[in-house]
Amino acid sequence: MEADDQPLSSSTAPSAQTRIGPDRADSGSRAKRIGTGLVLGGLVAAMTLVNYMPPIDGMSIAASRAAVLVVFTIASWALGLFKEPITTLLFFLFAMLFHVAPAATVFSGFESPAWWLVFGGSVTGIAIRTTGLGSRLGRRVFACSSGTYRGYVSAVVIGSVGLAFIMPSTTGRIFLLAPIVLALADRLGFEPGRAGRTGLVLAVAAASYMPPTSILPANIPNSVLLGAADTLYGIRLQYGPYLLLHFPVLGALKALVLIPLICKLFPDEVRVPEMQDEAANEVAKKLTPAEVRLGVLLLLSVLLYATDFLHGISPAWIALAAGVACLLPQTGILDMKDFTEQLQLTPLIYVAGFLGLGAVIAQSGLGAWVSHALLLWVGMTPGHGASNLPLLAAVDACVGFLTTLPGLPAVLTPLAQEFSQASGLPLLTVLMLQVPVFSTVFLPYQAPPMIIAMHLGGVSLRDGARLCLTLAVLTLLVLLPLDYLWWHVLGVIR
Repeated sequence: MEADDQPLSSSTAPSAQTRIGPDRADSGSRAKRIGTGLVLGGLVAAMTLVNYMPPIDGMSIAASRAAVLVVFTIASWALGLFKEPITTLLFFLFAMLFHVAPAATVFSGFESPAWWLVFGGSVTGIAIRTTGLGSRLGRRVFACSSGTYRGYVSAVVIGSVGLAFIMPSTTGRIFLLAPIVLALADRLGFEPGRAGRTGLVLAVAAASYMPPTSILPANIPNSVLLGAADTLYGIRLQYGPYLLLHFPVLGALKALVLIPLICKLFPDEVRVPEMQDEAANEVAKKLTPAEVRLGVLLLLSVLLYATDFLHGISPAWIALAAGVACLLPQTGILDMKDFTEQLQLTPLIYVAGFLGLGAVIAQSGLGAWVSHALLLWVGMTPGHGASNLPLLAAVDACVGFLTTLPGLPAVLTPLAQEFSQASGLPLLTVLMLQVPVFSTVFLPYQAPPMIIAMHLGGVSLRDGARLCLTLAVLTLLVLLPLDYLWWHVLGVIR
């Protein structure tokens, strides 16, 4: 029991810590409110003064206004100045108040296929959780484990990646798998703070985000890329070609590297009897009608995702159709009460903000100005694809440290045409180059879903950073060169 929870007897005086604690808390809260006020006041002042200051060389007034708002929004997302989704709502508010861009541009994210893809995936995720199908799938994977610590880590990684093929929402997968994995850790005797528990939680966090970036409708960054590429350039990314280009190295091989890496960084041993029989008995229970109907719906969705090159239907509308089907009373899959209570608005507003930010960057002319500045800085020479490719990747990675990785495509996609012309690389190649970048996490804050998983599992940022940094180094030294060779084999680069 904490000190503040202990009853005080009449003979016991409050300690100094008890007396000054609330004062310190009030002082910290007051300082935070003052700091927030100063930040917002500074933003208003900067947005106002931009109209009276001489513009930066080559930058229009519209681009100057957009630059102030974009810097504020990106810094706030990266540094966590406000709780989500406040930053995104402030972006919408100030963009309209100061006429940074037309409403159709600012709120274009809500019209994007990427937004509807995330929405549909969220509905499907709720259905997978509430019907119990997700728990059953998780237990089936764990029942196939060898009974060793490495076996359970492998099962968690494989299950997390496999679930990405049928559940296009990273946050949804984490909310589904984290309780299952934490229950598994308890049954294995991995108490909080033990290396084995940390390893299992990080297996969920990393495998739910990193390898699925190579599966087109599986998470926010590639969904944003899909929507932005279609909106800005009329390029429709297709499931099959995208999977072939990215999954062999950035998906499958990265998942295989993740397993021994976690076991090395967070070693532990299982000292309790094996649980395969128990898990197998739970899995063997008869499927409910709702689970059967949902399973058929998910298989049909995956089939439609994989054959979009034949029918031409965007993954966004497939995901939306699956979500609507879950809600129809005739299917009996998802109750409307569960839908209204469990739907998470924060990721939806977040995605709309990323897409709106990208549209503002493009429409205001800020994107063209920034692209010219970056191109002058890196000094690319058209026609030298082999040397320009790493330069472009370096620029993308620098932006990724500022925007966080889910927002990377919203910022970089409007610049892709300029980068393509400067480097001599095809526009599609420049767009696809974003995927190796947003699949490589150097620090956990860059991938908000990983932070969520670590928070649910009680894992420290230090442990998360150890895994991310080590895997990032291996990615730079081994996986990205192999990915480059794979692109060369496919003829994407020459």
